[in-house]
Amino acid sequence: MAVTTQRLTIEDYLQYDDGTDTLHELVNGELCAMALGTGRHGAIAKLLERIFDAEISRIGREWTALQGIVGVQSPRGDRWDTVRIPDVVVIPKEQWRNLQNREAVIRLNEEPPLLVVEVISESTKRVDYRAKRAEYSVLNIPEYWIVDSFEGKITIFTLAEGWYDEAVFTESDRLISPTFTELNLTVNQVFQGEI
Repeated sequence: MAVTTQRLTIEDYLQYDDGTDTLHELVNGELCAMALGTGRHGAIAKLLERIFDAEISRIGREWTALQGIVGVQSPRGDRWDTVRIPDVVVIPKEQWRNLQNREAVIRLNEEPPLLVVEVISESTKRVDYRAKRAEYSVLNIPEYWIVDSFEGKITIFTLAEGWYDEAVFTESDRLISPTFTELNLTVNQVFQGEI
């Protein structure tokens, strides 16, 4: 017996409520429940959110960092019914204000985030390194970080001519961010929770 899965549109997804607090991404029209990461995963995301907000304040930009509460409509192949929820996004404050009275999903006709971060979990490693890298580049997200504590590295992807150039940082390497050019932060500091 064949099982038919009804695919959701973006509009269906934005209205979806299963009566639980489970967070879902939409991938090719199908709901994908997001498992809670480890405590370390959450601690790294929270640390980066705080670091980015402090740097934003220091350099006087009208931006904000947000942990796990903003979705980004993404392409997969020739379909546009995918919504990713990055671990951390950096967006202009005006854009955040515009999301206050609707579902917090940045749509295709809106400016992309300035920076997105994915903290690797064992279950998301392949998706974060491959699928999201391709999707985020098509969306013209200027900077994408993959924080991989399993391999002890942080990869910063910078958009150039429609594709990401990558720089890999380990141990005491200072992270080089095009968005936060004066950021004084090492890989060890991120993994050890020190700022």
